Amino acid sequence: MTETVVVLGASPKSERYSFKAVQLLSEYGHRVLPVNPYHAEVSGVSCIASMAEVCEKVDTVTVYVRAELLKNDLAQIIELAPRRVIFNPGTESAEMAESLERAGIAAEEACTLVLLRTGQY
Repeated sequence: MTETVVVLGASPKSERYSFKAVQLLSEYGHRVLPVNPYHAEVSGVSCIASMAEVCEKVDTVTVYVRAELLKNDLAQIIELAPRRVIFNPGTESAEMAESLERAGIAAEEACTLVLLRTGQY
């Protein structure tokens, strides 16, 4: 199933996992919306400056920013109401996950790249 996926904290640095996520999600046929206020594009896909600027239906938000930075985006994520939020390694936050789940959004601690490669996405 093709999804629209926000990659929060997407980086144009090819060694970063968030860059690899943008590429792999695209390769698997998903529509990718990289969110990063500091870059114009990631892997040829135009960046959106903030979660507040995402104004379309999103299925998944995959997180590549640490919890302290995610706090700034939590309200926008809840308002966007994706089906799930994936906390990639190093971004886990029990507090944020609880807030999301109270809002009816599934919170998952996993690696987006592994989920894609193993057919669990």
